Amino acid sequence: MTEEALIHGCLKSDSTAQRELYNKYSPKMLAVCYRFAHNREDAEDMLQEGFIKVFLQMHTFENRGAFEGWIRRIIVHTCINILKKNKKFNESVDMIHATGVQIREESVPAIIQAKQVVECIRMLPMGYRTVLNLYAIEGYSHREIANILGIEESTSRSQYTRAKAMLENILIRRRILNKPKQEVNWLAAVNQS
Repeated sequence: MTEEALIHGCLKSDSTAQRELYNKYSPKMLAVCYRFAHNREDAEDMLQEGFIKVFLQMHTFENRGAFEGWIRRIIVHTCINILKKNKKFNESVDMIHATGVQIREESVPAIIQAKQVVECIRMLPMGYRTVLNLYAIEGYSHREIANILGIEESTSRSQYTRAKAMLENILIRRRILNKPKQEVNWLAAVNQS
């Protein structure tokens, strides 16, 4: 089925079209959920809830931009809404977890396997992980992140800076990144997943 046929079928609540659409996009969207979730079960729950919203909101897709991007945006917002319901998330966005961490702007973690990087990102405190995912991976601006999470724009910036520093230290401790000055493109590795 073509993408257009899948959309048309889903608009008519055709279960075959819905199943095909889910099968086509769920692996990539599960990877998105996994970066936000505590574990695979939580990621699968986020994915299911996200696809329910995709099917319910299908009539709002206006054929502007990529359909996959439209789905991804719904999935990301679903993940964020689930996290915001979690009291620990609200506490972690405001906490300072990286006191004393040296920030090395020129050292951004280059050829690492995506799975290792994602696991290291998942080791970050929830607030840091969320801002890092939204800014560096999903491409939201700090202003958009502030609006989505209900925080100040400056908080988003500081969370991102601390998340990068903490991620770098995790990569070094796990011997994925050997030297503090070694340049590694962790973002490219994650986007390949």
